[in-house]
Amino acid sequence: MASLVLLPSPSSCSTSSSSSTLFHRRSFSRRFIYNSFRIPASANTIRCKISKSLNEKPLVPIINDGMLPNFMQAGRLDHTVVNGRLKILSGTANSELSKEIARYMGLDLGMIEIKRFADGEIYVQLQESVRGCDVYLVQPTSPPANENLMELLVTIDACRRASAKNITAVIPYFGYARADRKTQGRESIAAKLVANLITQAGADRVLACDLHSGQSMGYFDIPVDHVYCQPVILDYLASKSISSNDLVVVSPDVGGVARARAFAKKLSDAPLAIVDKRRHGHNVAEVMNLIGDVKGKVAVMLDDMIDTAGTISKGAALLHEEGAREVYACCTHGVFSPPAIERLSSGIFQEVIVTNTIPLKEHHYFPQLTVLSVANLLGETIWRVHGDSSFCIQVYEGLDNVSVVNSVITMDHICSNLEYYGTGNSMSKMKFQIPSLGLIFLLCLMVLAANAPAEYDSDDEYISRP
Repeated sequence: MASLVLLPSPSSCSTSSSSSTLFHRRSFSRRFIYNSFRIPASANTIRCKISKSLNEKPLVPIINDGMLPNFMQAGRLDHTVVNGRLKILSGTANSELSKEIARYMGLDLGMIEIKRFADGEIYVQLQESVRGCDVYLVQPTSPPANENLMELLVTIDACRRASAKNITAVIPYFGYARADRKTQGRESIAAKLVANLITQAGADRVLACDLHSGQSMGYFDIPVDHVYCQPVILDYLASKSISSNDLVVVSPDVGGVARARAFAKKLSDAPLAIVDKRRHGHNVAEVMNLIGDVKGKVAVMLDDMIDTAGTISKGAALLHEEGAREVYACCTHGVFSPPAIERLSSGIFQEVIVTNTIPLKEHHYFPQLTVLSVANLLGETIWRVHGDSSFCIQVYEGLDNVSVVNSVITMDHICSNLEYYGTGNSMSKMKFQIPSLGLIFLLCLMVLAANAPAEYDSDDEYISRP
């Protein structure tokens, strides 16, 4: 017998009693705006409002519009959907995140019917017209990876056959990302295979969060918007009373040094330490040595995901042996495969900070866990992609001044600052204001850039648009 799953719209969802005192809903131009406690007008920071539930379980903090920077608040009030041409659809993998994204954008989730037959086959039918619409399908390929991946492909095909104008696969967690190269003979590169499947299914664009490796973007033959979720974690750390002099950022392995270095630069240019490990098999890691000084300091371990927590837990034990005062674990994707919960809740971590790109089940919660929401970050990115505008986020250095600013590239910016926070392949989307002699000046800059040494620093880039 088939099981039916209907995803309701966010406007019909009732809020829990624990959050009813924090958020008040009011109507504004047929959209819902969620208000919360205001911060001083002089502050230009985002603060995550953390609330405690009655059962002492951590709640997902939402960066609501009342705490957004001025440019985000102003931009949201101007957002309009002409003739309903923007549609947000959700799979069953992370429906709560989809509701939060739709709530931030002031839209209703598109009606879609997803069911599974008795033999496990997936059936998808859209319950409303998407002809000529820009469809954004939110579906992470989190565990069970094969089920959610197949559901994503079938839903993309349903949108394509329903004559959607553009289909963007919003994949908060991209499964198979770790199979991005051959480390031994006769191995498959599953990341490339999955990229081909998504492309052939009919997706026109992919929006992914914190890919395991940057080269995975090259596996797609369609544009990829890579969203970095570090600003959300940085803002939460900035709300803590941690002195920048006592802080050290630790990479759990050599492969994550670039990510940790960019993270440390935003935390008042904190010192960096590296855990040297030797892996003897899949999901098995052995710590060998520590590069750097952590004695008497607060260590923040950063990784893109935590699977079985073998790497990060053994690294934390080594940090305690080397004299670290406290150890924080931060990651974007909390996969939490067994025995991750036992390792993370053993007491070696002061706090484990993850985002909600992967939905956590009841048995995944433990006292040290904090879950941050990336819904507003993804919602704002969708608005910018839909509006064909640039969206570059820079986080100011310093624990006491972490903020998000908008970066609009014009000719005046180039003449005055000569800085651009992007990937280079966004040049076709940039809007230049060219004066009479501006074109000659621009050509001179391009010649100088072509002859300059090939250096690319991704520390200042958190969201890039092709």
